Order: sequence, then structure tokens, then C-alpha cells
Amino acid sequence: MFGYLLNRLWQSIVLLVIVSIIGFAVLNLIPGGPLSQFALTPGMTQEAMDRIAEQMGLNRPLPVQYLDWAWRLVQGDWGTSYRDGQPVLNVIGRHVFATLLLMGTSTAISIAIGTWIGIRGATHRYSLFDYTVTVGAMIALSIPTFWFGLVGIYIFSLKLGWLPAGNMYTIGDGSALNYLRHLIMPSVVLSLVNVAIWSRYMRTATLDVINQDFVKTARAKGLTERRVLMKHVVGNALIPMITLAGMQLPGLLGGALVTETVFTWPGMGRLFLDSLGYNDYPVVMGLLMFSAILVLIGNLIADLVVAAVDPRTRLD
Repeated sequence: MFGYLLNRLWQSIVLLVIVSIIGFAVLNLIPGGPLSQFALTPGMTQEAMDRIAEQMGLNRPLPVQYLDWAWRLVQGDWGTSYRDGQPVLNVIGRHVFATLLLMGTSTAISIAIGTWIGIRGATHRYSLFDYTVTVGAMIALSIPTFWFGLVGIYIFSLKLGWLPAGNMYTIGDGSALNYLRHLIMPSVVLSLVNVAIWSRYMRTATLDVINQDFVKTARAKGLTERRVLMKHVVGNALIPMITLAGMQLPGLLGGALVTETVFTWPGMGRLFLDSLGYNDYPVVMGLLMFSAILVLIGNLIADLVVAAVDPRTRLD
């Protein structure tokens, strides 16, 4: 186990370095670069731009800039936001909770509904239910997330007035119920695609387990179909789904970016788009690295959980 963790730590460091090099190069090679925001300041002269570049160290070769940024990152200094002069970690910290709340809620919805649909589809193969959810999954995977969001706003906010159209809470009302009403629509929209993915994988995993010899043996012993399903089938079918949950983290972060924009949800996705529009490169790089770390941690946790629940899995 210890050797496995060391190996994963080394792999994660290499991946983070590669991600940081690509992200840093792309952002700095964009026309205008980090100084493009200062060029919009009225009365800004070339001499003033050169002075700002020298003060910020942006007149140095790009590899030197990267090494300086990476060294400060390792020391805990993720830079300072161009927009408000706040440390990048503080800026990200103000938006992390909103994103984790949205992702956590949508993941719970996806797992609960997708697991039930997948199991029922497998146990009622080729039934009307199975065909219906298959078509529904295809539709959910084919339609962009933002379309579901806009339709949801139009129906449930503008027409019916049941749910708020956006934001995380109503100003002046910090009650749990108010947070819940704002959370319902974005979390459901974000979970739609994941429910479709989870249900199809769960159906396949359940069908694979149902045909195993130990399930036939359990039936031969006289166990009821419900007991066979709950004790022998579901538990084993869920094991590969744990890995899927870890692999879905990048998709969740990408979906959260779109969902947060549609519903003006104050999370990291919306912060990322706002920072790109403002050319706030330190915050953009900070979000890129923070998201990459989240994905790597999520995949590691998924592997450890699989190893804990499945004794056949070895971590070498």
C-alpha cells in the first residue's frame, strides 16, 4: 500500500507539472499576454507598460517566468489577482464551497437515480421501461447542459414561478430553505447527463454480475430473488461504479462551469470565465491547478475505496 501511494504521488506530481507547463504557456502566448488588461487603461503609454512588465517580471524569458511561478506555488504563494489585488488562494477559497455543494448534490442525485434505473433496466431487460430509459439516456447525452438549464429557467422560474432563476441565495435571506430552493434546479440540470451515464454503466455491470456462477448458486440455494439481488448482485455491480465516480470528476467540473454560468452560481466555474474575461491570469492558473489536484485526489480516493471493498483488488 505504501509503495502504491508513493507511486501515485510521483505520477500526480508529473501530471501536475505537465498541466502547469501547458496552461502557463497557452495563457502567456495568447496575443497581448498578461499585460493585455493594462493596455485598456486610458492614457496608458508604452513606457508605462514596459515599467509594469519589469515590476511584475513579465519582461523575462518565459521559462524563467514559469520556474519563478512554480517555485512560489510550491511555497504556498499562488500569486495575486490582477482584478482585486487579493491572494489567489483567498479568491478561490471564496468560491470552493459553492462548487463543492453543487457537485456533491448533483453526484448524490446521479448515483441514487442512475443506480436505481440501471438495476431496474437490467432486471427488466427489453421491457418498456428499459427501452424508455435507453431513449431518455440518448436524449440526455445528445442535448447540451446549458439547453436544459435555459428550459428549466423558462418553465420553473418564468412560467410557474416555483424556483429562483439563479444565484445561490436571496440577499437578506440566509435560511437553509432559501439555499435549497436555489440549489434544486442547477443540481438537477448538472446531474441529468450523469444520470444517463451512470444508469447505462450500472445496467451493464448488473447484467454482467447476474450471469455469474455465484448468483446462480445463490438462486439454487432457494434464496428469494430480492435477497439475491440486494446481497449478491448490487454490491458486486457497484464496485466498478466507484471507479466511474472518480473518472467523472473532470466531466462534473466542466458541467459545473456551464451550469454555474447559466444559473449565475458563484462557484469556481463562473470565477474561471470571469477571470478569463478580465485576463486575470494568476487566478486562471490557480483554478487550473486546483481543479487538477481535485481530479487527482478524487481518482486516488476511488482507487482506495475499490481496494477496501473488493479484496480481489491489489494495489501494487
